[in-house]
Amino acid sequence: MTDRLSPLHRPDPSAGDFALPAPERVDPAVLTALLARHGWQRRGGAPGRYTRWTPPGDAGTSLLVPERQRGGQYADHTDLLAEALTALARSGAPSARDVLTALTVPGDEIRWIRDMPRVADAVPWPAAGQLRSAARAMLMAAARAERGPAGYYGERHGRFAAAFLEQVLVGPSPGGHLLTAYAPLHGDRAVVTTLLRALQATRDAVDYQRTTGGMEAFDNAVGLGVCHELTESLIRLVRGAEGTAVAIAWSPAAGPPAGFAARPEPVEFSPGDLPALEAASHRYVREEPSLPVRVTGTVVRLRRPRPSGGGTIRLRVLAGADVRQVRVHLDGDAYRIAAHAHLVGLPVRVSGHLDARSGFRRITRPTSITPVHVDEAERDRLLKSLQGGIETFEDACGG
Repeated sequence: MTDRLSPLHRPDPSAGDFALPAPERVDPAVLTALLARHGWQRRGGAPGRYTRWTPPGDAGTSLLVPERQRGGQYADHTDLLAEALTALARSGAPSARDVLTALTVPGDEIRWIRDMPRVADAVPWPAAGQLRSAARAMLMAAARAERGPAGYYGERHGRFAAAFLEQVLVGPSPGGHLLTAYAPLHGDRAVVTTLLRALQATRDAVDYQRTTGGMEAFDNAVGLGVCHELTESLIRLVRGAEGTAVAIAWSPAAGPPAGFAARPEPVEFSPGDLPALEAASHRYVREEPSLPVRVTGTVVRLRRPRPSGGGTIRLRVLAGADVRQVRVHLDGDAYRIAAHAHLVGLPVRVSGHLDARSGFRRITRPTSITPVHVDEAERDRLLKSLQGGIETFEDACGG
């Protein structure tokens, strides 16, 4: 049975296993913009009817792309688009699949390029994993920075960053030297614009440090999204490579965001930048202060070394901090309050400092802990949520 809502179709078995976009949903202007982006050359055509394109370095094959006319389309417009898409799928040009992917998965394109020693276009096994992990860490850093500037985030804004990453689609990767991702076009595309600003600011700060020896440019760059997590992702990307670049291309359908160049220059880094990046990474962790907080959460783990006295609890955070869970060491009286709240299914509220040195996973210097009274429906919901994550009371007490 055919899915009527699917934007894909397979117009020809010779197109292989690639699910092509439905031609009636393809804007010819977007298709030609993508062809130009990937190095295809326009070589004439019939004005008002179609344009002819050839892939990079191959003048022997060509692609006909119909033009969209004002006030309607000519009769075979959709048929010509279908033929153009099928010809792309059959093409041996490496960029053909990139064009089709960008048509099928609309979004801002982020591309990571690593100049790696290769043997017949193959790279060492660890290189592929290193590229993907560096790209993931970079997107997570940009998503965190979009929530607000900081030199070091640790666990903060982790839920938002993970939710953003779930919307990002990854294109087919030819190896450990190239990776392409497509970010969603929802809202103001703030994560991608934050990433571009932060990369450009990092490049400027590295140049300043290498020229003057000063680190103040990295301090000023925090407001532009530069942070420990971003510099660590760049270190991972650069280490072991002869050179790297991160290129961002805006969705042709949406155009560039306000205030940004239509075609941003790739931001490049080299092994010579590693000392500056490593120094900045350590500096951001060292300089980030702890934060005063008042956290409300449910007790999900209790642990103390003896049957009496103080111990450590773990809270699943409901409000007060942008982290999932925190640990708190309590004295004997406070520990008993937390244990009773756990037994009856009540959340607790605790004040203290969210410690930067622990990655913002621990509250230090707790000053008070009190149960938070909730209505019966909310209490039952919290109990069910708690019981769903902890199978036995012994597990909750640390085994």
